[in-house]
Amino acid sequence: MLRGFKTFLMRGDVVVVAVGLIVALAFSTLIKAFTDSVINPIIARAQGNSSPGLGWQLGRAGNKATYLDLGAFISALIYFIIFMAVVYFLIVVPYRHFQARRGMTVFGDPGPAKTCPACLSEDLPRGAAKCRYCGTDQPDVA
Repeated sequence: MLRGFKTFLMRGDVVVVAVGLIVALAFSTLIKAFTDSVINPIIARAQGNSSPGLGWQLGRAGNKATYLDLGAFISALIYFIIFMAVVYFLIVVPYRHFQARRGMTVFGDPGPAKTCPACLSEDLPRGAAKCRYCGTDQPDVA
């Protein structure tokens, strides 16, 4: 049982995913610091001197629970966009290139599909002889 677990863990794909996760977490911390230290003050300054940030006070003045903070949302959106770009360009693109050199296609376009005339399912492979859902014979596709 432990040998099978060790074999599973030592497969190349699992190791690559684990390293990718660690790198993504490290970049997440870095990007969070950037948005908290650089982006948030810029957004807060857009409101002016009289407000704690970009937003509106909905209740009693000074109550943080009733402050509608649009600046925090904009900052989170910028964080998300930067983080996803980092993950894509530093993890997904090199991994796709590495797997292509090994002869494998990852994160590619789905294969061609056809529609079953009986049940109208749209995800049958082009070469399917029978529908996987209703079992009807499929016409040949030229």
